[in-house]
Amino acid sequence: MPEFIPGLELSRLFYEEAVKPILDADFPNLRYDAALIDSGSEVLGFDTEMSRDHHWGPRVSIFVTAEDASQVTMPKLADAIDRAMRRKLPYTFRGYSTSFEPIPDEPHILRFAERTEGEVNHRVSVVVLRDVIRGYLGFDLNDDLTAADWLSFPQQKLRTLTHGAVYHSGLGEVDAMRERLRYYPRDVWLYLMAAGWTRISQEEPFMGRTGDVGDELGSRVIAARLVRDLMMLAFLIERVYAPYPKWFGTGFSRLACAAQLTPIFHRVFAAETWREREVPLSEVYSIVADMHNALSITAPLPKDVSPFHGRPYQVIHGEVFSEALMSEIRDPEVKRIAAAPPIGALDQFSDSTDLRENASLRERIKGLYEV
Repeated sequence: MPEFIPGLELSRLFYEEAVKPILDADFPNLRYDAALIDSGSEVLGFDTEMSRDHHWGPRVSIFVTAEDASQVTMPKLADAIDRAMRRKLPYTFRGYSTSFEPIPDEPHILRFAERTEGEVNHRVSVVVLRDVIRGYLGFDLNDDLTAADWLSFPQQKLRTLTHGAVYHSGLGEVDAMRERLRYYPRDVWLYLMAAGWTRISQEEPFMGRTGDVGDELGSRVIAARLVRDLMMLAFLIERVYAPYPKWFGTGFSRLACAAQLTPIFHRVFAAETWREREVPLSEVYSIVADMHNALSITAPLPKDVSPFHGRPYQVIHGEVFSEALMSEIRDPEVKRIAAAPPIGALDQFSDSTDLRENASLRERIKGLYEV
């Protein structure tokens, strides 16, 4: 393999040095956006040398208007650009093949295909943004965004759409979409944090209770669940979309709070008994409570742990934070949703990959918030 270049940078160079000259020469009047905002570790900026074995390489999406895509002056714009790229792109770029082929037995996953003659089987896609978002999120960009829409969007997809890179903004549609989806509206954000604190309140005494009956394995599992919920809450407090599980820890490591919290999380996991585990977990509770108070959304709330209703288990009483956040919600639609048990967003009540990834299920998920 040639020298590793992060995928976003490789695609930028590929667009500027190989794709753009062809578009300028063959389609001089074309207005378009060029970007890389779909799935893939490189879109998140988390790719490494190992990422190069599949779905990685010099590639870019060219976003055109629906009218241009269906124009009849050429057979079809996408077909015309495809033919131009097949004939004119170099066989390699910065040492990497510009041709791709399906992996045997996994036709939806592509890898490099070495070619030295014939046409280039490239990955320059010509698409309409509205169609891409409809297929990726299950949402029509012409519609208004509702609270139920926000709660049924997977954070991992919102992150790829708002991260990645835009290399050319001739239409401005991709930039406008990214600004629209930049982060949750205020009251949806409050509801999500309230739901996060509710999850913590529902399990925080169980870490000690399971250990108290000799179930240290169960105590470790509960502790791990609490750590994950606290990490999710940290993403929300810092207003950053969380990536999918493979990159969850990596994404967390880039939060402002990570340097302080990560060593304490390791102490939680290294503890042999629930009483040892409770000490660092209590430290985390206090730090995250401080983070909440620093937002100045609610009146300052207690940051010190205390016993759970007279039992010898130290908890932060997450329900206090949840109730305080709920009381600050003003949007009527969000208030109606918050009147029901706070299940939170899709990412909070389910970690099913198939549920998160299948955009066709989103309308049914929205039904959870429309009762």
